[in-house]
Amino acid sequence: MKNIIKRYKVSILMVGILILMNIIVPYKGREATSITMSNISEMLKVIPPIFIMLGLLDVWVPREKMIKYMGDNSGMVGILIAFLLGSAAAGPLYAAFPVAGTLLKKGANFSNVLIFIGAWSTTKIPLLLFEASSLGWEFTIVRLIINIVGILVIANITDKMLNKEDKDEIVLLSEAI
Repeated sequence: MKNIIKRYKVSILMVGILILMNIIVPYKGREATSITMSNISEMLKVIPPIFIMLGLLDVWVPREKMIKYMGDNSGMVGILIAFLLGSAAAGPLYAAFPVAGTLLKKGANFSNVLIFIGAWSTTKIPLLLFEASSLGWEFTIVRLIINIVGILVIANITDKMLNKEDKDEIVLLSEAI
């Protein structure tokens, strides 16, 4: 029981705050509860398909293939696959992290995983189409080029700053979750 309380202490604290808000300031408490329930509902619509996809990725893609195409010696192929996976993905950014954890567990290069997360957050195809229709193709292409360069630079700097022990710890943490 202590482990459960320790693990979920922040969630328990937030539920307690919501209860107190409903008692002390009922109008704001109801509004906060409504927003919280809406967010939980939204997450429950996104998370199950992501975990199904992760299960299929885990079963269908052998570790050797992942290492070959996205591992340490994958070069440009790994970078392109990371960009394509991230750009074609659907869903909010928080859904990218379980996928990133699975990629790490399967042997993907750390910088390729960072590129995947960066692509998921800034180069999604539907986002680009919406942006082009709203702001024009010139703006969209300039922003896309800047984002691609920025993602590559940040991924490489982060990869170089972390030593092997740090990366191994991140992989262990991703496997624990």
